[in-house]
Amino acid sequence: MYAFLGAFSWLSLTFSLALLALTVAIYRLNFHPLAKFPGPKLAAVTRYFEAYYDVVCDGQYEFKIAEMHESYGPIVRISPYELHVSDPDFFEKLYDRDGRWNKYGWAYDAHGSPGSTLATIDHDVHRYRRAAMNPFFSKSNVALRQEIITRLSSKLCHRIDQFATERKLQVRLGDALGALTRDVATEFVLGKSFGNLDAEDFRGGVGNTLQESGTIWRITKHIRWYGGMIKSMPTSLVQKIGDSAVLECLRFVEDMTSTTQAIHSDHINGRLDGSSPPTVVGAILNSKLPAMEKTPERLGDEIITVAGAAFETTAFSLAVTLYHIYSNPAILQRLRDEFLSERLSTYDASLASLEKLPYLTAVIMEGLRLSPALATRMARVSPDRDLVYKAWTIPAGTPVGMTLISMHLNSQVYSEPEKFDPERWVNTNTKKQAGKAFAPFGQGTRNCLGMHLAWAELYIVIAVLVQRFDFEFDIGAGRDIKWVSDKFTIGTATRQGLKARVTRCES
Repeated sequence: MYAFLGAFSWLSLTFSLALLALTVAIYRLNFHPLAKFPGPKLAAVTRYFEAYYDVVCDGQYEFKIAEMHESYGPIVRISPYELHVSDPDFFEKLYDRDGRWNKYGWAYDAHGSPGSTLATIDHDVHRYRRAAMNPFFSKSNVALRQEIITRLSSKLCHRIDQFATERKLQVRLGDALGALTRDVATEFVLGKSFGNLDAEDFRGGVGNTLQESGTIWRITKHIRWYGGMIKSMPTSLVQKIGDSAVLECLRFVEDMTSTTQAIHSDHINGRLDGSSPPTVVGAILNSKLPAMEKTPERLGDEIITVAGAAFETTAFSLAVTLYHIYSNPAILQRLRDEFLSERLSTYDASLASLEKLPYLTAVIMEGLRLSPALATRMARVSPDRDLVYKAWTIPAGTPVGMTLISMHLNSQVYSEPEKFDPERWVNTNTKKQAGKAFAPFGQGTRNCLGMHLAWAELYIVIAVLVQRFDFEFDIGAGRDIKWVSDKFTIGTATRQGLKARVTRCES
């Protein structure tokens, strides 16, 4: 009798769950506010469709979305709750500076840093958090502090020159660029670099581990406790089970965190004086933000995301641009001719003088087109008004995204989109068309906070390296810059440090 009742209970539970799933599926397919939008039925019914491509297929959902657009058109329902648009004409409407725009909490909460401006969902909270840091990252302040980039670029050259002098087979140029951008970012943000350029291997493992953190983010979108579990692991356990790269990255993060806490303590206790370097921590503490926005915990979230965004994405853009420059002798020679004609010194050319060089600017823009900051879609939510795309009315509160790198590779905007062609930014007939879908740092109220710092690094570092060194990349080095997965930023096919043989430039 009890066995019968137990079997009946399980049967009832199974039937009830099946009925619930069927009811949800019918609602989402026929009665949900997004039911009218085209897209795969399975994507409309369940997020497990996306989870399969994100988790099982290792970050392939952005590529699947591109396939959806080929089948269903420029607007597609990619989950029960979210839409995606591929039409560049919609970009300025979606990433507008006017109105209120929230981020999509489901995606950004997975970062596990709720105190950071990057992961702030609410429009108004983001606005006042960002306002406290805007002057620090302004174009004028970056120009005032360009000495940091110039000095550390010279240090980079000294390290690379050792490989040329000692006739070593290879330099891991990608790792060297990562070391540079980490040292620049931490000195700019915290007033202190952490010696990445001094390390024999440029601490390349830090960059590799940081890219892999994108995998944790992607999994956490679907398994909400996963990121928290990783984050809460005791340091002693990580030290036992982590490899050398993970431990190196952990030490780097701990260094940034302890420095942030020390600056906070010095500020609270009045130990800072006029000789202390400016820091973004100081900018926040001196701002009009309420006290709850100035806690060590929130500052820690802020610094890790601000600094992290400032170095790995910039290092990747530098690597992509330099790889294509040195893989195209005509482009390399034209750049060198431009420097020569302007009589710019390799040691002390100012940022302002470099920004006036049209071909250098075109080369950088083309590099950024092929290496935007994000590989994932940037979903925005209009909380208080409907959006209109052609004949479609998108209900208020709906997450709608576009993918930067997919726009940058749109064949309707760019002829031969995967080709590195600076001429598209020089020719007046193609420049306007090229700019239509160009937004390497995002756009609107949530564009990249550190974009002026990134631009400055690109100008100064490329100018210095191109005039001093010749690089010959290994066969297959291009896999280090090839986009193959969504890790929030661009996940590449390999992480071998962009190996190259280096000699001093004789011209």
